[in-house]
Amino acid sequence: MTVRTHRLVSLPVAGGDLTVGVWDAEDPDAPTILAVHGVTSSHLAWEQLAAALPGVRIVAPDLRGRGQSNMLRGPAGMHAHAADLAAVVAALDLGPTLVVGHSMGGFVSVVFAHRYPDLVTRLVLVDGGLPLAAPSGLGPDELVAAILGPTAARLSMRFADVEAYLGFWRQHPAFVGEWTPEFERYLAYDLVPDGDAFRPATSYATTIEDTVDLHTGTTIHEAVHALSRSTTLITVPRGLQNDPPGLYPLDHLAALLAQYPDIAHQRWDEFNHYTVVLGQAGAGALAGVIAGHLAAPAR
Repeated sequence: MTVRTHRLVSLPVAGGDLTVGVWDAEDPDAPTILAVHGVTSSHLAWEQLAAALPGVRIVAPDLRGRGQSNMLRGPAGMHAHAADLAAVVAALDLGPTLVVGHSMGGFVSVVFAHRYPDLVTRLVLVDGGLPLAAPSGLGPDELVAAILGPTAARLSMRFADVEAYLGFWRQHPAFVGEWTPEFERYLAYDLVPDGDAFRPATSYATTIEDTVDLHTGTTIHEAVHALSRSTTLITVPRGLQNDPPGLYPLDHLAALLAQYPDIAHQRWDEFNHYTVVLGQAGAGALAGVIAGHLAAPAR
């Protein structure tokens, strides 16, 4: 795959400016997708996908509390992220758009489609978007630790420099055999200065707020129940630590698919929660699904 260059734009939203990555296509009439990253990620999660879809414009924000949008003030949660996406669509004059969401981005995408249905043509949800089997009776910090584990713990860590951060990730079980220059760029972008060291850009407070919103209350259930756009869900059998059964154990997944029979499902056994988007093979497979949706007749 050929690396595509992209540009960053800053757009006003509630509480400040949202940073958005844009991979432009040579054809001004090329189709556009809106790509929404996961809970501790950034727009650069989509670099491999952009390379696999050279004829498609990809618009990918750093969600509030992440990347270069990490200083946005005000509340987070799915409704706030959905409003930010609506602001991106309006500012860039995108019109109704195919939306792709990975992990937490899948939940944001579902709520976006619920609150702003006229801005969404189709949904592709990658290992996220449908309710998870989350433990009950936990406080906010306990809930984040139970669901995200070491992913959340990393947000409190400090690193001497970029190389130290890369060294930390080289030990990660999810990326054995999957290390790429694109992944290094993605990781380097994630660091921000913190005194004489560096820390991950993602706000821990925002992560708690989003995680609680995802797994308590009725926001997600109501949004999924009301889905009126063609939706494809892709799940994988291994999770954040390359561990089975992944975010959607088969029995829980079967119950969800029975409850929402209009959602098309694909199970990709060869990937984990990260490599399904960040890996070259995963991004290539996802590009094929997106290309199929873009070529399908409007519904």
